[in-house]
Amino acid sequence: MNGREAFLQARNVLFQHRDDRAAALRAFRWPALETFNWALDHFDAYAQGNHQPALWIVEENGSEVKVSFEELSRRSNQVANALRAMGVRRGDGVLIMLDNVLPLWEIMLACIKLGAVLVPSTLLLSQADLQDRIERGGIRHLVVDAAQTAKFEGMDPGLTRISVGGEVPGWHGVTALYEGAETYAPDEPTRATDPMLLYFTSGTTAKPKLVLHTHQSYPVGHLTTMYWVGLKEGDIHYNISSPGWAKHAWSSFFAPWNAGACIFVYRSARFSAAATLKVIVDKGVTTLCAPPTVWRLFIQEDLASYKVRLRALVGAGEPLNPEVISQVEKAWGLTIRDGYGQTETSALVGNSPGLPVKSGSMGLPLPGYAVVLLDLDGKEAEEGEIALKLDPRPLGLMAGYKDDPSKMQKAEAEGFYRTGDVATRDPDGYLFFVGRADDVFKSSDYRISPFELESFLIEHEFVAEAAVVPSPDPLKLAVPKAYIILRSGCEPDRATALALFRFIRERLSPYKRIRILEFGDLPKTISGKIRRVELRKRAAEQTHSPTEFREEQFPELK
Repeated sequence: MNGREAFLQARNVLFQHRDDRAAALRAFRWPALETFNWALDHFDAYAQGNHQPALWIVEENGSEVKVSFEELSRRSNQVANALRAMGVRRGDGVLIMLDNVLPLWEIMLACIKLGAVLVPSTLLLSQADLQDRIERGGIRHLVVDAAQTAKFEGMDPGLTRISVGGEVPGWHGVTALYEGAETYAPDEPTRATDPMLLYFTSGTTAKPKLVLHTHQSYPVGHLTTMYWVGLKEGDIHYNISSPGWAKHAWSSFFAPWNAGACIFVYRSARFSAAATLKVIVDKGVTTLCAPPTVWRLFIQEDLASYKVRLRALVGAGEPLNPEVISQVEKAWGLTIRDGYGQTETSALVGNSPGLPVKSGSMGLPLPGYAVVLLDLDGKEAEEGEIALKLDPRPLGLMAGYKDDPSKMQKAEAEGFYRTGDVATRDPDGYLFFVGRADDVFKSSDYRISPFELESFLIEHEFVAEAAVVPSPDPLKLAVPKAYIILRSGCEPDRATALALFRFIRERLSPYKRIRILEFGDLPKTISGKIRRVELRKRAAEQTHSPTEFREEQFPELK
């Protein structure tokens, strides 16, 4: 059985048992691959004579472009031939810094065909960030949005430079990429274990790690993501994500095209919940994946007035608060199915189609992953660090941390890959996210889950977003402090704080009560995740903001 046949056999098992997780678990096996190039062996083969839309990009001004699988196959062949002529070789690092524009998908397909190593990068990176990526990622070629090219001034003059979206002196223009032949022949077979992707993690707690994926770990690994979302051939799938982050590869590249779905994109200068919802309705989007930040903005709209044709909703990136899920369910009669994975993996836990959803749970382990919870002694427990059994090794797990092998050895100690995230498991096996291992803290010897308290706070009508961290306390070691973004129209004053403290006292046990509130913005990574390390540092310094309020300041609560 060749690589394509093995891949399709595994895919078809998940299609066959889309609504029956138990059957999928019994039947699914990761394919054994020696040589495999997803862009050549799967995408091009699927695209042959296929005039169905593969990519649909809608602009804010109403213009749009829709490209078929066959067209994308042909155009990416042209790009692969052009890049080869410019000196791009198998194993070369190619930094791609583009928005959601058509060339992004064509260049990614082309680089995979060539065997080059993709290093997707967000437009928000600074010059220092980019220098770090070039040095640690072994970059030899750049494909960059024309408006961002100035950030590369003074860097290695030996780098191949290609600009997209405008002519830039000293850079190849994008038109040069489409001058090659429309057929492509690889120089040699691609080994399934060859490097294909380098991702820098979002760095919520430390310097970003450099995650290495192969030609099997992400393309084939994302069969589980396809299964979790419930994608099928002909779907119009919209994943609200920016290029440069792993979630974009998850649900705006590999998972939809594994299924034969059309990837949908809406481009606008600034995110508008109302405009986005209107496009979802007008274009007939059938499946939607969005991060919690977007779902929290959606529920501030009159969702019931949007007559969507959606059949599946999922959320990922950070855990979804139960209140958000409840409000969407009331408006649309659809349940947002939460899921869990990392840059280092594909989707490994999720509420898959047909699975009863429990409020607040991220679901059950997905086919191909044996998930356990490990306590501080490394023993399996009902509460502990989420870990993957490595015998057999799941195909969707990264090859390693490229620049720090010792970090990978630590993560894979004693036969498990440790995620660094903590969860609890209920009697039915459902997993509930607690927080990053270094986010959970103790107060008076009680373990405090920031996520649990944040989910509670967002139920209040005043709260748009919240983050909870420990604040030092001489008696209790630490007490929970909440940093809060208020909804529009709410003032960051004493009256608001009093209302929230009353809400807290009525609904929370004394040991887990939030004792300090501070109103203002939340520091975030460029991928939109809350930088808790910065908030913990701020709370530890105990500098008092004019918008900080402490429980003891309110005698009327006694």
